[in-house]
Amino acid sequence: MKHHNYLKTLVIFSYSICICMGITAKTVSKLEIYNTETGQKTVLKEFPYRIEAPNWTKDGKYLIYNSSGKLYQIDINQPENDMIINTGFAGNCNNDHVLSADGKRIAISHGTREDGKSRIYILPLAGGIPALITPMAPSYLHGWSPDEKTLAYCADRNGNFDVYSIPAEGGVETRLTTAEGLDDGPEYSPDGKQIWFNSSRTGLMQVWRMNPDGSEQTQVTFDTERNSWFPHVSPDGKQVVYIAYKKDDVSASDHPPGKNVELRIMPLKGGEAKTVVHLFGGQGTINVNSWSPDSKRFAFVSYNK
Repeated sequence: MKHHNYLKTLVIFSYSICICMGITAKTVSKLEIYNTETGQKTVLKEFPYRIEAPNWTKDGKYLIYNSSGKLYQIDINQPENDMIINTGFAGNCNNDHVLSADGKRIAISHGTREDGKSRIYILPLAGGIPALITPMAPSYLHGWSPDEKTLAYCADRNGNFDVYSIPAEGGVETRLTTAEGLDDGPEYSPDGKQIWFNSSRTGLMQVWRMNPDGSEQTQVTFDTERNSWFPHVSPDGKQVVYIAYKKDDVSASDHPPGKNVELRIMPLKGGEAKTVVHLFGGQGTINVNSWSPDSKRFAFVSYNK
């Protein structure tokens, strides 16, 4: 979360998020997998504490998630085996982490010790010392281009949160959106020709897309009953999954935990969205792209009430 009531401006650690929202260490997190071909849900593992935001690795063998500022890797076939990822000094990681197209590196958002604000770093997935990419803060990562040359993220630079891009090796950032309200969750399509994001510029949070240079910003969802967040395009470029809140439950610019939410899927080329999962969750459920490499499944996190 990024501004106003957003918890990321109040806390960095996921555990702290739980305390601020009245969710204690007794929270039970379920790491689940949804099969788009069969419509079946499978609980991969339950945790007696809060975990968030699973990424599926490129080889299809593991899921990456964050918990209490750390990153972990879990074996799909042996879920009892969790392994912490060595992120060096970056011990305040939030739920914005993205894998490179070749699966060898991971980009993270980490709250720096000096001011507690989120900045973006890149390090080897195998572990190592993170390299700073965005000196300006706060910056919240969401997308990495398929050619691995550019990162897309949400940042506060002018009192509003807008979408920005920056070379993956660092450099000068480019502002891509200027609309009033919140623009968030930018993520590249698998072919790199579009950035999908969500925007509250129409009054409710809706799914949008644009060209990588910010041109041709186009509204995709026109849902009058829901606030729609974090669109994730499947690797085969055919489907988009996103999370939706009932409009009366939250403001358009907020995506808190502890809500009854829906995971919805729609065809990338257009068509009606449908709800495939009802769950108790929200923040942490599906902040990052969690599609399996074969586009047949996606991972998400639900929580106990």
